[in-house]
Amino acid sequence: MGQPVREYLLTLCVTVAVTYLLTGPVRKFAIAAGAMPAIRARDVHREPTPRLGGIAMFGGLCAGLLVADHLQNLNGVFELSNEPRALLSGAALIWLVGVLDDKFEIDALIKLGAQMISAGVMVMQGLTILWIPVPGIGTVSLTQWQGNLLTVALVVITINAVNFVDGLDGLAAGMVCIAAAAFFMYSYRIWYGYGIEAAAPATLFAAILMGMCLGFLPHNMHPARIFMGDSGSMLIGLVLAAGAISITGQVDPDAMALWAGGERNATHAMLPVFIPLLMPLTIIALPAADLVLAIVRRTWNGQSPFAADRGHLHHRLLEIGHSHSRAVLIMYFWSALIAFGAVAYSVNSTSMWIVLAIAALSGVGLLLLLLPRFTPRAPQWAEGMVPPRYRHAERDAEEAAAREAAAGQGAEPEPARLLVGGVSGVNGATAVGPRSRFPDRRKAGSSR
Repeated sequence: MGQPVREYLLTLCVTVAVTYLLTGPVRKFAIAAGAMPAIRARDVHREPTPRLGGIAMFGGLCAGLLVADHLQNLNGVFELSNEPRALLSGAALIWLVGVLDDKFEIDALIKLGAQMISAGVMVMQGLTILWIPVPGIGTVSLTQWQGNLLTVALVVITINAVNFVDGLDGLAAGMVCIAAAAFFMYSYRIWYGYGIEAAAPATLFAAILMGMCLGFLPHNMHPARIFMGDSGSMLIGLVLAAGAISITGQVDPDAMALWAGGERNATHAMLPVFIPLLMPLTIIALPAADLVLAIVRRTWNGQSPFAADRGHLHHRLLEIGHSHSRAVLIMYFWSALIAFGAVAYSVNSTSMWIVLAIAALSGVGLLLLLLPRFTPRAPQWAEGMVPPRYRHAERDAEEAAAREAAAGQGAEPEPARLLVGGVSGVNGATAVGPRSRFPDRRKAGSSR
């Protein structure tokens, strides 16, 4: 198999184009089908917005796989491996369940069962973890049941982690696109740098996943015209998990021949082998952290882990005082830092400059995170040259008006930063949780 860089690019472009062009008609279909649920307690958008964006994303997935199957170099992926067919089978099942949930709101346990069945469909067709590299021990072969259980667990966790973070316009699609780009760079290096063709399916999955997200983002950025819904969030979560499973459990570390030389050299050389254990965690680090915190928070408050609330990381950013766009960009920044930092470290783990760069960028990220706490106010002589939010009179008037409006309605006044920060659409669907119907936000278990 040659260097199919241009073929990967062509597959990416076709996936982007198909997803983008399908999203408009899908939006009209969603409106006609009534897939526009009323605004819920935990939502932050003001107008009902159609869902079912996952239909267009699934169309992009099918188009990407179809084009790759007819390309000279990428065709070998389909001839040498059954993983693309396994991915398509599992994706079709989870997508269909997501479409039904977007329209009819399926029960949480049914969705969880569908996720496990989708993972099982992929396992039955060979997309499973066969072995894992363990530091200090080497390659450990797994029994069939161990590999199957680990595969199903990884798929379910990734689907729900991506779904939990799908709460602001463009957030989930952008974060998964960043993760897919980092994963593409990593898997392509394993495939081309070490000549291991078993890494080619994961590289193809990453390229197609990037195309699905890039094609959908123009319609989903703030203010969103359509949401991906469970049909989209569970779909991209499954594709992301499939790539991680392929590169982690299908690529034999012994084929890299990294054991030559001294023990110290072998330890550094084995980092590309150990990174697959960490890479799936780094690319979903923020969604996974949000998932864990949500479960702990809800359980601590005596609620079901599947109960919906407004305590996710993106909600916290809005409460701090960030606007919708800035909150999304901050989440993008941290996702890129973690994912690409892991890739850079796997390439050259001995470089201190990489560690220093990651530390410096982390400091920048923390500064951006706390930016609303240090919002400056321009002096009176310069108020005419700055936006209204930096002017004394304008800001004081907005805060007073907000307090008077809240007091007139008999409700507790909200902080002015929430009124200034911008409001936008939110998918709000959880992969394993029913949609709440709280009459007001204060009953949704939120500090807002």
